[in-house]
Amino acid sequence: MQKQSPLLRLWELGSDCHSGLLRAILSAFIGVLCGMIPYFAAAQILIGLIQGERDTGFYLTWCMAALAGYLLRALLYALALSMSHRATFSILKNIRERLLAKLPKMPLGTVVDASSGQLKQIIVDQVESMERPLAHLLPEMTSNLLVPVCIFIYLFILDWRMALLSLVSIPVGMAFMMAVMKDYGKQYEGSVKVTQAMNSTLVEYIGGIEVIKAFNQGKHSYAKLSERVLANASYFYHWMKSCQLPISISRALAPTTMITVLPIGWLMYVNGSLKLETFLITIILSLGIAGPLLAAMDFVDSLAKVGTIVGEVDNILNGEEQSHPDHPVSFSSMDIRLEQVSFGYHKETEILHNISLSIPAGTMTAFVGPSGSGKSTIAKLIGGFWDVRHGKITLGGHDLKEIPLSQLYDQVAFVSQDNYLFNDTVRENIRMGKPGSSDAQVEAVARAAGCDEFIRGLEQGYDTMVGGGGAHLSGGERQRIAIARAMLKDAPVVILDEATAYIDPENEAIIQQAVARLVKRKTVIVIAHRLSTITDADQIFVIEKGRIAAKGTHKELLDSSGLYREMWSAHMGAKDGETV
Repeated sequence: MQKQSPLLRLWELGSDCHSGLLRAILSAFIGVLCGMIPYFAAAQILIGLIQGERDTGFYLTWCMAALAGYLLRALLYALALSMSHRATFSILKNIRERLLAKLPKMPLGTVVDASSGQLKQIIVDQVESMERPLAHLLPEMTSNLLVPVCIFIYLFILDWRMALLSLVSIPVGMAFMMAVMKDYGKQYEGSVKVTQAMNSTLVEYIGGIEVIKAFNQGKHSYAKLSERVLANASYFYHWMKSCQLPISISRALAPTTMITVLPIGWLMYVNGSLKLETFLITIILSLGIAGPLLAAMDFVDSLAKVGTIVGEVDNILNGEEQSHPDHPVSFSSMDIRLEQVSFGYHKETEILHNISLSIPAGTMTAFVGPSGSGKSTIAKLIGGFWDVRHGKITLGGHDLKEIPLSQLYDQVAFVSQDNYLFNDTVRENIRMGKPGSSDAQVEAVARAAGCDEFIRGLEQGYDTMVGGGGAHLSGGERQRIAIARAMLKDAPVVILDEATAYIDPENEAIIQQAVARLVKRKTVIVIAHRLSTITDADQIFVIEKGRIAAKGTHKELLDSSGLYREMWSAHMGAKDGETV
């Protein structure tokens, strides 16, 4: 299938604002035509002077026409830019809204694979860079290309020989420009990649500054960032340097229409084959051909960039989605089944191999196993973070793919070891579990989660800002707030993915009591590294290398599973070594 033109795709992305852009193009075109009036006026005045015209009104009329043309051009140009910018900013808003609406519909793995620096550059920087192509390229470049065509047609009607002579220098100058532009698309694509690498390293450096300082890696980490910044600067320096000479030659040669028009036109006039009026009009109007063309050429780099920018935007907009129906289903129970599920975050790498298991409603099920065995992957598949391609997962008898995503997420409360808190107050972070909850409900659930006391000890209590990612709180405090948020959600299925990972021994009892309240009368799935927290689970699955290695209760697994016994012994040894 033939690849769609990037400019056409950009036009499609702005489908809601076509009328505004078209009005801007028309206004700009008429404005540039009005800008040609002073040239016609100058030609007529010059002819009048040569012919000995002595009527002051004649010259005044043409001077007024020239002034009117100049003022109309300025007015229409300002009007065109105003209309195009209004339409453009509306289009950019729509594109960003579409991108942000698309991200939650994509499999989590796809989003996680893209660095935050890369997504920021696409959604913020690259979408913003569409402002020039949309607001300026369409009205200005279009009008600047049409005006020389109109002048050429007019000159061709006057004398086709002079029309052709007025164009000789332009293709010569444009040839040098084309030499630069033939690889411009690849060069710009390369610039996007080095900029993304720099942005990703910068975000990584800032996000990891605590670890960098703690391990005295400032010199090494800054060297990596410095290297990426210098690579970015070097790329642009050498790219611009390679373009400098040909572009300078192009801009010097293209406007030199007089090189051919003056000498050859003079010979034709002397030989009687060219009228004086035609000669003078050609001289003046030919000066107005190169200017709009050079102005149009200023947008060629924007055209080259559009392909890369639109491609990056479309990679998200056309990305794979989790396809779920919109009609809600009814649940009679919350039992969960996995039937021969195989899964990998990437098609070529399989992490889970033919997993089959059943989780009865109202029970507590635990997944344990070595790091990287696939425990969290199973939990996230049950939570609907990805759709499985091989096998089937059901909730209450319904295939997860048959449940609307919004309804599926309402059924599951997910508490992981890396819960994210937004840069908002403690109160609002808890309230996210159930938007619209009253302050009293938020505080009641905080008390139930065992975090009311430490929250009230904060500088502004529940109205304390937690910082980006909860940076102003300790890991244990963040975890307790996340549990409170999950309690407020009151979902029938609760998934705890190593939810006590950051909890110190002194607070573990408080957290366990909060978790006990959270999971009461619910279907509970626990991924635990502290095996002492899941000894009362109704069933425990031991996961090893993406397969179920064993299943049973705590006591049964101590008798039947060597791997479980090893993990239990290691855990109890570590627990005995904890300082109290």
